Amino acid sequence: MSRWLAVVGIGEDGLDGLTPAARTLVETAETLVGGRRHLALVPAPEGEESPIEHLSWAQPLSRTVEEIEARRGRRVCVLASGDPMSYGIGVTLARKFLLEEMTIIPAVSAFSLACARMGWPREEVETLTLHGRPLDMLNFHLADGARLLILSEDGDTPARVAARLTELGYGRSQIAVLQHMGGPREDRTDGTAADWVKPRPADLNTIAVLCRAGPRARALPRLAGLPDDVFEHDGQLTKRAVRAAALAALAPLPAALLWDVGAGAGSVAIEWMRAGRGARAIAVERERARCARIAANAAALGVPGLEVVEGAAPAALAGLAAPDAVFIGGGVTEPGLVESCWQALAAGGRLVANVVSLEGEAALAHWREALGGEMTRISLAELEPIGRYHGWRPAMPVTQWTAVKGTP
Repeated sequence: MSRWLAVVGIGEDGLDGLTPAARTLVETAETLVGGRRHLALVPAPEGEESPIEHLSWAQPLSRTVEEIEARRGRRVCVLASGDPMSYGIGVTLARKFLLEEMTIIPAVSAFSLACARMGWPREEVETLTLHGRPLDMLNFHLADGARLLILSEDGDTPARVAARLTELGYGRSQIAVLQHMGGPREDRTDGTAADWVKPRPADLNTIAVLCRAGPRARALPRLAGLPDDVFEHDGQLTKRAVRAAALAALAPLPAALLWDVGAGAGSVAIEWMRAGRGARAIAVERERARCARIAANAAALGVPGLEVVEGAAPAALAGLAAPDAVFIGGGVTEPGLVESCWQALAAGGRLVANVVSLEGEAALAHWREALGGEMTRISLAELEPIGRYHGWRPAMPVTQWTAVKGTP
């Protein structure tokens, strides 16, 4: 198969910074694709009309991807900033085209350059992009002493990041905005989040943050069992200890998808996404007010990518992407619910259901008999004041059923 599609990372130094192989792919292309800034780095030979077709990225991006596909068999070269496989266009193209059709040659990434400028070990840095993504993603990464490298959406992003850090009690954090790295116009601006009043940088910039927590900051762990009070709720909340047990049984894994059925405040889905790198979740909830609350909780806790589906299960489950795990927090006695969830699970998928009623417990006993698995009863008591003294007030016991779907 011909490798007709090249993806070449290019830096501020333009063609001069490319390897001979990368430069050859650029100069022999019949179609060159990139942003205006990238295309300007590859000028036509002086005194000649360029025989190379230039394509600039359109909105939506998929339009240009379709134009690239229409040129299959021609020599097409896509120019990208730095490393195309680090939050870059190479990721999108690799999902669309076979790797056997592609040649990918990275340049030094913005993250590598920023680590060099800051003197930070790459393995000790958290990286994220806010390009085309919500600012709320930043919330997930905040902790005292954390080192963050952030790809900006545009020149306004540094000020927005500084404002968010200050809002969440990290106003003492040190910020460096790096632009035009690796070229003759390279520039760096330093300051603290609370005092950030700086000139607007170029749209293409990278933000380095050394997080410093103030007294108002509240760092949250990524392990299961966040405090109940970080979730906005109306009483429909899987409580901390029970939630931690449910998540342990669900066993979050990278890139795995959870259905949180009868999501309430969305706490299980949110903690699933926080626990597994790239883990995804769909929260299914019948009440509209709770759906809005789930979305707000997800944004506040740094996982705004949580998908919220309004509707009653099992009908609301139709057409959803097949899950790797399912949590049923309510409605286990609803006709057809457990069957629909079990059928949707892939082999090896896990289903966890919690109940507090005798009727729910009877239903779980039935499903354990039919499908196997384990049942556990969780009993908790909390210390509360009784006049001048204290005593234990028991909560309603929770019965949990966990089952793993076998190979067909």
